[in-house]
Amino acid sequence: MTEPATLKFQHIGLIGRHEREPRVDETLRITQEFLDAIGVDAREYESTEALLASKRCELAIVVGGDGSLLGAARELSAADVPVLGINLGRLGFLTDILPAQLETRLREILSGDYVEEQRFLLDAELLRDGKTCDRGDALNDVVLRNAAANMLEFELYVDRDFVYTQRSDGLIVSTPTGSTAYVLSAGGPIMHPSLNAMVLVPLAPHTLSTRPLVVDGDSALRIVVNEHKDARPLVSCDGHLEFEYLPGDELRLRKKDCPLRLIHPRNHSFYEACRDKLGWGNRPGGH
Repeated sequence: MTEPATLKFQHIGLIGRHEREPRVDETLRITQEFLDAIGVDAREYESTEALLASKRCELAIVVGGDGSLLGAARELSAADVPVLGINLGRLGFLTDILPAQLETRLREILSGDYVEEQRFLLDAELLRDGKTCDRGDALNDVVLRNAAANMLEFELYVDRDFVYTQRSDGLIVSTPTGSTAYVLSAGGPIMHPSLNAMVLVPLAPHTLSTRPLVVDGDSALRIVVNEHKDARPLVSCDGHLEFEYLPGDELRLRKKDCPLRLIHPRNHSFYEACRDKLGWGNRPGGH
C-alpha cells in the first residue's frame, strides 16, 4: 500500500450530483473508503463553493458525467484546483475513469503517474449602452439563439475585422473541449483539446455558403444583433447560464485567463476516446 508521505495529493475534495445519477452515492462511498484506507484526507462536499471554502483542497474528484464536471469547472479553474473525473455518464470525454478502474487508477494518479492538461474557457460579456449588464463563462460553448421561431440577423467581428452579417437561427462559439458536444451535432469540426482555437458554427444559416469558421484562440469576438421586431436573442453558457440579449447589445467573447487543470490517467488518449465514444473504426486488424 502506498505510504501517505509519498502521495502526490494529500487533501482531496469529492463532489457528486446525487439527483442526476443513482450510482453516485455508491461510487462516492467506495472512493471515500479507498482514500481513507491509504491515509488521504478526503471529504465530500455538497457544492463546489463549499469545497473551495475549505481552503484545503489540492485535487477535486467529480463523480458523474461530463455535465457534472462542466458545472464545477468554472469555479475550480478560477481557484487553480486540478480536477479528476469519474465517469458515470454516457460519453465521458472529460470524466474518463470508469468505476471498475477506480482503485487502480486512483492509486496510479496519487503516486504521481498521471498527465495534466489545460483546457481554456470562454468569457462572455454582454454590453448595453457601453456598460456590462451580464457576464458568464463556459468550458464548452457560448450559444446565441433566438427565443422566437425566427431567424436572427447579426454582425460578427473578429478582433478589429468585420467578418460578415449573417441571418441564421443563431451561432455557437466553441472551445476545443466543446467541439465534441453541441458543435458536433451542428456540423462543426472536432478539434484536439491542445489547440489554441475557437470554432464558430452557424445554426441553420440562410445562405448555403456559410460554413464553420475556426479562429485563433486569443481572438476577441464581438457579436451585435440587428434591430428586428421578432428578435428575442438569448445567450447561454454551457447550456445553463442564460441571459437576455436586446437588439443593439454587444456580446464580447474571449479566452479566460484561468484555464481548467484536468487530470488524466497516464495512458489517456483523446483519439481512443473518440473511437470509443463516437463509434470510429478500430485499429488495423480489428484490434
